[in-house]
Amino acid sequence: QNDRSHESRGDISMMRVIVNGANGRMGSEIVSMIQKESSNLDATLAAAVDVTGGCHGVFSSLAEYTGTADVIIDFTFHTTAETLTEYAVTRGLPVVIATTGHTQEELAVIRRAALKIPLFHSSNMSVGVALLIEFARQAARAFPKADIEIVEKHHNRKKDAPSGTAMTIADALAEIRSGAEIKCGRSGFEERDPDEITIHSLRMGDIVGEHEVFITTYTQQLALRHEAFSRTLFAEGALCAARFLAGKPAGYYRMEDMIR
Repeated sequence: QNDRSHESRGDISMMRVIVNGANGRMGSEIVSMIQKESSNLDATLAAAVDVTGGCHGVFSSLAEYTGTADVIIDFTFHTTAETLTEYAVTRGLPVVIATTGHTQEELAVIRRAALKIPLFHSSNMSVGVALLIEFARQAARAFPKADIEIVEKHHNRKKDAPSGTAMTIADALAEIRSGAEIKCGRSGFEERDPDEITIHSLRMGDIVGEHEVFITTYTQQLALRHEAFSRTLFAEGALCAARFLAGKPAGYYRMEDMIR
């Protein structure tokens, strides 16, 4: 089990964070934020870990770090799910997984780990996006026959499409609409299925992230939109999620658990 000087996670005043994927775009954002605003965030960097590490104090694997910590924030790649959760379970550490694109097998690994440790999993660490999903669910209930289309935009270096956030939005709306089919893009020559929820992905420039949900009837349209101006908001959300896990029992937690 993790060697902690505190009797319980709930007593932690200065949260000690392991950032996994510390050299990536989001990982480096969190590391920088903690280093610059440690006292304001009540957080300190326990360790920076990245597969490209090995210099400047960055560990090249989680296994290399055996010091004290209170939580892991993961911004790596979906294929690391097993290694990440094994380390977290072995050390008894809560973990925030902010990585997207997990396969069903990898999601099963994450779910099993949540039986033993507090685990927060979200494809998007923005509280604003969580609210967008909540509002979209309300709208889908109010307009049960409306056409639902989702448009997501990201920078031209993003590899996965559709985005994990767009899939999360679609899955949430599919729970409201029985028999809904989620489709990615549209081509060919066929009539639109009234029950389909379609996601359109755009990749261009340096767009941080935009998600828009259109709920349209023959008489009106409701458009719900969230735009990220800076990647800092995702770092802030990840740290909020890490703090949220303090004192929580083992379990699988999502963004909606935190905002509610």
